Amino acid sequence: MKPIFIAGPCVIESAEVLDAVAERIVDINNRLGTEIIFKASFDKANRTSLSSYRGVGMERGLQMLADVKAKHGVQLLTDIHEAWQAAPVAEVVDVLQIPAFLCRQTDLLVAAAKTGKTVNIKKAQFLSGEDMKYPYEKAVESGAARVWLTERGNSFGYNNLVVDFRNIPDMLRIAPRVIMDCTHSVQRPGAAGGKTGGNREFVPAMALAAKAFGATGYFFEVHPNPDEALSDGPNMLALENLETVIKSLL
Repeated sequence: MKPIFIAGPCVIESAEVLDAVAERIVDINNRLGTEIIFKASFDKANRTSLSSYRGVGMERGLQMLADVKAKHGVQLLTDIHEAWQAAPVAEVVDVLQIPAFLCRQTDLLVAAAKTGKTVNIKKAQFLSGEDMKYPYEKAVESGAARVWLTERGNSFGYNNLVVDFRNIPDMLRIAPRVIMDCTHSVQRPGAAGGKTGGNREFVPAMALAAKAFGATGYFFEVHPNPDEALSDGPNMLALENLETVIKSLL
């Protein structure tokens, strides 16, 4: 199975950042023959602090994503957090993503699936790979065109995540496509004084380890300048390094 890649900024910050990332994605796709889906969130509903930047909101965010699609011709992926968001978001994007903390929310899964779009379900930090059978079945039985599962680490201690790569083959026995979230898996949740920290230097190795365990897709949050990103900067991959990492996986 040809690998897919998902890449983009954690949250919509500006049209300029969206354009910079989309242009790089299109360039890589054209030269390497890859399939990179553009990702950005219009709202981050699970930020550590009330004062943290959440995004531009659904209405403006969907318009900005639609502009990116019209200008650059990329496929789009974004998160939804509530069931009522599924239908309007599906009018713009190609893949609806279910955040890890919400992967057992039945109404959310059913609403996403009923749009007929592809649904990418992130594995919760508190579940095993085998546990993802049930969210997967909820989405399949509710009519999703395709259902993907994504590994993003587990919580075993304070302010840290651990990746058990056996979750990838376990989930491949459930779903035909399993994606490794190579950037969220190096997060240090809440470890930066009311913000999430991270160790972006481990992202390339996380990707290669996932490949060894059979991953069929890879998720990277990228930014032209991660140190200035408004969300998840410490665990984001610098945009200029995206192509090198993708080449290592082909």
